[in-house]
Amino acid sequence: MLCHVRTFIRVQSVLRPLHSRTMAASLPVAILQEVGDKGVITLNRPKALNALNHDMIQLIHPRLKEWESTKSMVIIKGMGEKAFCAGGDVRAIVETAGQPNAIGEYFFRDEYILNCLIGTLHIPYIALIDGITMGGGVGLSVHGQYRVATERTVFAMPETGIGLFPDVGGSHFLPRLGGRLGMFLALTGHRLKGRDVLKAGIATHVCDGARIEELEESLLSLQSPYPEDIAAVLEKFHEESTFNKGEPFSLQSVLPKIQSCFTGASVEEIFGNLEKNGSEWAEKQLKILKKMSPTSLKVTFEQLERGTHLTLQECLAMEYRIVKRIYKGHDFSEGD
Repeated sequence: MLCHVRTFIRVQSVLRPLHSRTMAASLPVAILQEVGDKGVITLNRPKALNALNHDMIQLIHPRLKEWESTKSMVIIKGMGEKAFCAGGDVRAIVETAGQPNAIGEYFFRDEYILNCLIGTLHIPYIALIDGITMGGGVGLSVHGQYRVATERTVFAMPETGIGLFPDVGGSHFLPRLGGRLGMFLALTGHRLKGRDVLKAGIATHVCDGARIEELEESLLSLQSPYPEDIAAVLEKFHEESTFNKGEPFSLQSVLPKIQSCFTGASVEEIFGNLEKNGSEWAEKQLKILKKMSPTSLKVTFEQLERGTHLTLQECLAMEYRIVKRIYKGHDFSEGD
């Protein structure tokens, strides 16, 4: 009994700094901690909503590669309560485009390599997507085995609005959401919140925001966990979550319209379907789409159509070929 108490105290002493909401700014942009046979990654740019930059990627990738053979699981989370990761830090990419040391030449390559590692990891990878989770943040979470949403979670792939396209493996996971939901989310950048992120098939579990730290502690307190032990902890908090429980999917009533209007052989056909539908909802989608980059809409449509039949690795390779050209375009620089 005393041995168990000592073990619990040791775990608690390690956990305390992991939950601090006021970590010193002098700490690295990605904090990598080991708790026994578990690894914890904390994205530490709260003032920038934990936007992913190249320094973070360079810190995370080698350690995650090491942990794959030395740890039983990995947890990734964001510092603060506003965001898990609000996307890639594109400002530096835009500012250096065309220069000899252009960040875009290696940022996207290294980001996609990290996305691929997450998607092929041999140990459980648990993303606590508490808060804003967009773009690059989706790439850090959606390809892992588990994604836990809270009532504060806001998911979106808004790239068509900034002259880019839903990358970080968007061509792989979006077409697999069922029906034409992925195409709708990709083209319009529609935001999903809270339990809707689960209902759409992006999150695997939910947890009340007030208990997200308790969930993390429960996972880190597991002694030499088997995969089924991890699954049991996640399921317990999922079943006990109370926020918006029992409410229908916010898009439930328009799913038939999404299916019919966003099915087509081209972006032009989708526009035509929406015009023929003529409903208030369809008119709203047309207004949204007309504000997006026309090039991005066409690239996004084609990448999702092709991605339906490709592996994650093949999708990321395709996306890298696209992004090497598109990030230098005027739509992206103007849309930032």
